[in-house]
Amino acid sequence: MRSVTGVRSGPPAAGRAPPSADRARVPGRLAVAGIAGSILIMIAVSVVRDSWMYPPIVLPAWGPPWDLQAAHLSVPVATGALWLAIIAGTGGVIAGLVAVERGARPSMRAVLIAAAFAVLALTVLPPAGSTDAFDYAAYGRIMALGHSPYVTTPSYLRLAHNSYASSVPAVWQHFASVYGPLGSFEQFLAAKLGGVSAARIAFWLKLWNSIAFGVVALVADRLLRSDPARRLRAHLLWTINPLLLWDLVASGHLDVLAAAAGLLGLVVLGQHSETVRPPLLRVLGAGALIGVAADIKINYVLFGLGLALVLRRSLAALVTAAAGALVVLVPGYAWFGMPAVRALVSRRNGASADSFYSDFLVPSLRPQLALIAAALVVVVAVLAYRRMPAGMPGRPAIRAALVLGVAWSFFWPYQLPWYDAMILCLLVLYPATRLDWLVLARVAAGTIANTPGNPAAPRGPLIGVLHHYSVVVLPPLVLMGAAAALVGLCLTGWWRPRDPGGPPGPQPETDVLPSVAS
Repeated sequence: MRSVTGVRSGPPAAGRAPPSADRARVPGRLAVAGIAGSILIMIAVSVVRDSWMYPPIVLPAWGPPWDLQAAHLSVPVATGALWLAIIAGTGGVIAGLVAVERGARPSMRAVLIAAAFAVLALTVLPPAGSTDAFDYAAYGRIMALGHSPYVTTPSYLRLAHNSYASSVPAVWQHFASVYGPLGSFEQFLAAKLGGVSAARIAFWLKLWNSIAFGVVALVADRLLRSDPARRLRAHLLWTINPLLLWDLVASGHLDVLAAAAGLLGLVVLGQHSETVRPPLLRVLGAGALIGVAADIKINYVLFGLGLALVLRRSLAALVTAAAGALVVLVPGYAWFGMPAVRALVSRRNGASADSFYSDFLVPSLRPQLALIAAALVVVVAVLAYRRMPAGMPGRPAIRAALVLGVAWSFFWPYQLPWYDAMILCLLVLYPATRLDWLVLARVAAGTIANTPGNPAAPRGPLIGVLHHYSVVVLPPLVLMGAAAALVGLCLTGWWRPRDPGGPPGPQPETDVLPSVAS
């Protein structure tokens, strides 16, 4: 039934007061304004990317990417606009989730059309907000020239006397690739298609990322199509979320490729219980797809550990899943040799600029950072596995992988907002809990800390001061607060709101694991 306000009221969940269209109207309008305004700002800033962001690019004679290189936007204005977009987008997603809880059911067709427009627009524009896509392009170009990206660094390309040299970022020019062999192959393929145009290589990389982004959205849409509330929540968290559109699509980070492959691996397992082994052919496919994800970014091996937790009662299933993963992983690492293996541990004691370890870990313990963080990850993973609510019925591997991904993302010292794609691609299939808010807070803080991302010129005194606080002051506090809140939720069990306007869908308080009561 659709009310005169255009908000469709869904059936009330058991034990909750019926949702009111009036209660959903205000947050619904705030969601539309915040999300639409945020995306439009991101598109507008990306259109003039070359005027405010490093490195400079030479556009191809025809075809994408396109950029209004005649237009100009100063670095302070671009930075301020993007901060505004991030804040508005975060607020819009939060308002949208509140509206869903209160019964809002807008047209899904309108939501998906708007998301498709945003993805398309950001795909055909040059990478903005990060120089990583040009690092990927450099590694692909190195392979196209017959060298190993695990041995030869991008500085080699800066010595060439052609237009490509100026588009190689200086920040990571002396670092070899830290990505998996399949990630390197993807970059090589883009380089073969893009030739000597760094802009064209980056476009191919972004195009495949956008396809993977759409795959995750499609999987969530199909799996949740019978539950309008959870379906809408999934698209708010992923498909139309401005934070992810900026971090994954506009910036062109390859994490979305691994997220899509890993999610498909968990989904292809089909519906089953932890006591019933799924068909071995499905297990083999799951292992192979998760192997693809880990062969792009090694941290997605956590999805494999989640799969192993669910299959632990069947030796045949464990061996089959491992065989599927190894068939994918071994050839690439064997081809590139030990340099590729060393890339796996190249950042073991590193911490990102916004990590709370940088502020709260005493210097004498800094050499043991990886060991301390690993211990915390294991402890929190065990706690969360016992205490987090049950996940999607019939798909225990999604919950197991989410638990491990959350523990790693919240407590590993080297974290960037696009890394949380490994959480969000699974969270969209998980029942609504307060974990939603913690993940959104993490991604928002990390995105602000990494904005604007290698600007082309000094930001100015005011922006410089604000940027200091937005990187080394506020984000570590937010990330530490989110980590502490996660532990608090595990200990208290306060995963869901207690008021009548709780999460959508039938989610009784008894759907936690039996071990919670023990």
